[in-house]
Amino acid sequence: MKIYTKTGDTGETSLFGGERVPKSHLRVEAYGTVDELNSVLGIVRAAELSDRADSWLNEVQMQLFHLGADLATPLDAKAHWINRIGGREIEWLEATIDEMTAELEPLKNFILPGGTIAAANLQLSRAVCRRAERLLAALKRKDEIGDYALAYVNRLSDWLFTLARYENMRANEPETKWSLR
Repeated sequence: MKIYTKTGDTGETSLFGGERVPKSHLRVEAYGTVDELNSVLGIVRAAELSDRADSWLNEVQMQLFHLGADLATPLDAKAHWINRIGGREIEWLEATIDEMTAELEPLKNFILPGGTIAAANLQLSRAVCRRAERLLAALKRKDEIGDYALAYVNRLSDWLFTLARYENMRANEPETKWSLR
């Protein structure tokens, strides 16, 4: 099988279910940003991470592929094989946030992104995740999306922030507090 199809050479792409849309379509922007987020998480995993964080990130990367497929499939498409993001994934994110938070110092100030290379890239992934969230919110105003997609991305950004703090804590890397000067 060849990697290139030439079907996108005119600036259009196919959604799951067969509908052709411009590559600039909001739905394509949304799942493209989820793909970008997944790629940034690959960079995070290439850095020095705790085994626990690496395992968690592997799970999130799998979930993001499901989310991308979910977003690439309009709800009325005849693609019943798609596993849409659901409440189970959100509950998993919340449980791991709670697990990490139990080990962290309480957050009393805004903190600057940074610390270890892994933590800094987790903060970058959080920012990409927030962009994906804004795109999903805009898409939801124009078109139907899965019931849990927007909530999942919202929770994921909290999870990524918490994981960045967790990785800095495990590496004994202090957090830099934001100050008003």
